[in-house]
Amino acid sequence: MTAADIAAHLDAKFGRAVLPGKADAIDPFVVVEPAVLVDVCEYLRDEPALRFEMLNDLCAVDYLEPDAKKAPKAGFEPHIEVVYHLSSFAYPGLRCTLKVILPRWKDGTVGQLPEVPSVSGVWPTVDWHEREAFDLVGVRFVGHPNLTRILLNDDWEGHPLRKDYEFPLEYHGIRCR
Repeated sequence: MTAADIAAHLDAKFGRAVLPGKADAIDPFVVVEPAVLVDVCEYLRDEPALRFEMLNDLCAVDYLEPDAKKAPKAGFEPHIEVVYHLSSFAYPGLRCTLKVILPRWKDGTVGQLPEVPSVSGVWPTVDWHEREAFDLVGVRFVGHPNLTRILLNDDWEGHPLRKDYEFPLEYHGIRCR
């Protein structure tokens, strides 16, 4: 089964809520609307023709061109992407990549973290992946059972993998840079 076949399955079930990404990319993907993410993931896990039983990885990426001169050439509006890599045990070699595209800030308000539903009820292994993306990139996973920092201290300010993050000079009296 190809990436185009998987996209066709999803299109038949969810219509325009799942858009084809780049089927010819090294890592082909589909783009999923946040509102249907959990339903799409359950379908991918449970559909007998697909059976994506394993979430290999989840990561979040900040697409912000920090240089104002280069921003018009970037070809995209600033946003955050949450990327899910799935694979099937039933069909060895069958893989699927989902992307959820979010605004950098919820409702355009700086400091308000973007939100996406948690898929921890679909694949329990995503628990720490979602916590890491929350901690480092600042994506809030709604419905996560324990959305707390996993790598940084609870009193750390900001999310260091955001492109506009300013690293502190000092933390609890310790020089940071």
